[in-house]
Amino acid sequence: MHDRLRALGLSDIADKASAGERLSFDDGVRLFTCPDLHAVGWLANQDRERRHGPRTYYNVNLRLEATNVCVASCLFCSFARLRPGDPDAYTLSLEQAFDKLRQRDGQPLTEVHVVNGLHPDLPFDYYLDLLRGLKAIRPDVHLKCFTAVEIAFFADLYGMTDEAVLRALMAAGLESLPGGGAEIFAERARRKIAPDKADAERYLSVHRIAHRLGMRTNITMLYGHIETDEERVDHLLRTRALQDETGGVQAFIPLAFHPDNNRMRKLPAPAASETLRVHAVSRLLLDNVAHVKAFWIATGVEIAQLALWYGADDLDGTVQEERIYHMAGSRTPYVLSSADIRRLIRDAGREPFERDTFYNLVDSSAAVAS
Repeated sequence: MHDRLRALGLSDIADKASAGERLSFDDGVRLFTCPDLHAVGWLANQDRERRHGPRTYYNVNLRLEATNVCVASCLFCSFARLRPGDPDAYTLSLEQAFDKLRQRDGQPLTEVHVVNGLHPDLPFDYYLDLLRGLKAIRPDVHLKCFTAVEIAFFADLYGMTDEAVLRALMAAGLESLPGGGAEIFAERARRKIAPDKADAERYLSVHRIAHRLGMRTNITMLYGHIETDEERVDHLLRTRALQDETGGVQAFIPLAFHPDNNRMRKLPAPAASETLRVHAVSRLLLDNVAHVKAFWIATGVEIAQLALWYGADDLDGTVQEERIYHMAGSRTPYVLSSADIRRLIRDAGREPFERDTFYNLVDSSAAVAS
């Protein structure tokens, strides 16, 4: 492989990576444009194994999307409905939302993950009561809720600061932020695909505030639409810079664009090779972010398994009720059991480890043995 890297002009990048030296913007672009995907994957796997060995993480979680009513008009979105009365629009009552958790009373859940559309008519108390009610049902379950875009929307809608919104939600039970809404940070692409929601600076600012308040967050990147390689690298380096500043980014999650049922349906979905490359380059550039997820809902199960050899060390979790990707044409299962995920990880040649939201290992020896 060293001869192959030399022939590809990647020896200097390989030397930097093995020495723990930071890769540059130009290095990132070269990795995206290198004709040999497997060489890039090999470099990323070296980094992944230095960090985690064969260990691959997953968690037992529930995805809850309480409303798809949304005032934003993102071109890539198949989930949102502009008004409450529109076809397929829905908003769960609090009791309906709580029932989603009550129905899983016997499950060893460690996390509930809540993301929503930007509903213009719900009161702030709806979200506060949602958090309080979920905590009352399962006090032990971690609440990872509301993207930075939602936090910014709440602040603007209810006449609050971003920090005041976060503090109020934390008092009601919020414990960390998911990474959704990042899309692509570059202004050119973001203005075209998501023109009327929080921009990159606002998104990053919300995460910065959350970190200062003691919360951990994830960061995502939507890839495979109109973004360039340079814009991908810019997104990764802005994530890295935030982590340098705060240390609060827990995981990075590449999200594949899905074209079905939205206004970008003429574009093809990203190929498997593109998905593997994005995960690999993410691992190599994000030297200060511990975890890169292969989100099986977005990538497809088989490609997620391959990504475990291209830099990813986490498959996310059981998920159970995801709608956003399935409304955009994802043909992945709506739920995987813990046993399913462990089997997939082992079949990929890796070792499964159940984690909680903060990557503490969960004592599930009995389940792992089954």
